[in-house]
Amino acid sequence: MTKIKTMLLAAALVAPAAIAAGSASAQVSGIAVANPEQAVANSRAWTTARGQIQTQYKTQIDQATARRTAIENELRPLVTAYQTAARAPGASEASLRPQAQAIQTKQQAAQQELGRLTQPAQRAEAYALEQISTKLNDAVQAAVRARNVTLLLRPEAALFAQPAADVTPAITAELDKLVPSVGITPPANWQPGQQGQQGQAAAAPAQQRQQPQGR
Repeated sequence: MTKIKTMLLAAALVAPAAIAAGSASAQVSGIAVANPEQAVANSRAWTTARGQIQTQYKTQIDQATARRTAIENELRPLVTAYQTAARAPGASEASLRPQAQAIQTKQQAAQQELGRLTQPAQRAEAYALEQISTKLNDAVQAAVRARNVTLLLRPEAALFAQPAADVTPAITAELDKLVPSVGITPPANWQPGQQGQQGQAAAAPAQQRQQPQGR
């Protein structure tokens, strides 16, 4: 879950401005709170995509889980031996270095191995999340307009907020309208962040046209 939360945070940063500024009468003075990552996580598109990914990449995910357990079992006696050696009289950094390096080398190799096993599923997750998060700004704007919100804060930025002030479910509902489903198979040349960059590039000429010409 930590990995998924991290990916959601990275994907949601495609539209950070919407959360920094700007629900119904339940909100006091037009102030509300929202958790954009949670809004994405609760969306129908992500729930469906996550299930599809877990099914399509089940073999790799199971292999990674089994290998992770095996690696932990392999590392445990090495760590125990290191800790025992560190408590021994006369232990020094120099004397402990070979054991520490052996553990570190094994950990790095394990991370690379697990990364190779989980990379296809992680890439599919990132692709699905990016498709949803590119519409996050639009979903936020629709939710705050419908509720006359003039200031939108993250929950951690508010000292106190009534449950009615949380418009996260409203943002999720808007996402469900804007992005009812997403694909989980990225194009061969796709890179994370590509869709957001393309959207910004497309928006730039329009913004330039709207700017008043200098005299």
